[in-house]
Amino acid sequence: MEPLALLERAAAGEFPATVYVEGPDEAVKAVFLAEYRREWAAAVPEAPVARVMRPDEQGVDAILAAYQTVSLFAPRELIEVLEVEDLGRSEKRVAALADGLARPAGGSCLVLVESASDATRKTLEPLRSACAVRVVAEPPGGSELLEWGRRRLAALGCVAEPGTLEALLETCEHEALAFLNEAGKLALIAGGNGRVGREQVASLTAPRVGAELPDLMLAIAAGDAPRAALKLERVLAAGEDEGSVMWALGHLVSSTLTMAANPYGGWARWRPASQLLARRRRPDELVRAMDAVYRAEAAWKAGRLDVRSALEMATREVCAV
Repeated sequence: MEPLALLERAAAGEFPATVYVEGPDEAVKAVFLAEYRREWAAAVPEAPVARVMRPDEQGVDAILAAYQTVSLFAPRELIEVLEVEDLGRSEKRVAALADGLARPAGGSCLVLVESASDATRKTLEPLRSACAVRVVAEPPGGSELLEWGRRRLAALGCVAEPGTLEALLETCEHEALAFLNEAGKLALIAGGNGRVGREQVASLTAPRVGAELPDLMLAIAAGDAPRAALKLERVLAAGEDEGSVMWALGHLVSSTLTMAANPYGGWARWRPASQLLARRRRPDELVRAMDAVYRAEAAWKAGRLDVRSALEMATREVCAV
């Protein structure tokens, strides 16, 4: 099945129990997984965040336990298993996982993701056959890229004026990764306008790493969640390391806590953000914010959450507390 076809099913609330994602185009895989997570979060608000696992870190038993366990609080979960090809070194592990896929215990959805390869990994064929749906991420044509672009903008609350995405596609010379990255930047340039046009395409420039990080911290300190989400997207699009952004977020909150004892404390580099956050929240609320950042970072480092989702979660919680 093509990725866009499965996303249409997901938009209608239909999530197969098991999905196998493979193919040579890593950019399409990445945007497919992001869109699939969004559709899941909309359809299953009681368990909106995907659990991310890797065979070499968690093992087959842990993967099957996550897939087959039924919880009274979250009876359905989205579980993504990345780098599933690491199982290929052991036929027994492949067979064990394939056998377990046939015995779901609840309504969870397990997505197995195989990294691109020059040749077909025949040892993984039992897993492909065991999954209910097999998605192949091939290099997309022009019409498919335009649809991906529309989805990318819609996820960021924007819509393109006629001819805008076509102009962007020409600018990116029909290269999928460049086009999808630039589509995200279009929404950032539009800000809260909600519409993007050819003028935004013409104004696209390569951002500088770190150029937007102070603005991100200020938006978070102000509790402006929509603006913070856009700034976070911009910072990551600029190439800022995700770990550095997580550290900056945690340091903003921890340094703000020091201002309770010392009004001239805070983060010396970006003291206005610390001062703004200190005015907006009490110390006990800042402690809860710090805990939220720690939990998000721990979930990322333990492989329970991908780093992008961890950052988005931590940003939302610090904005809201």
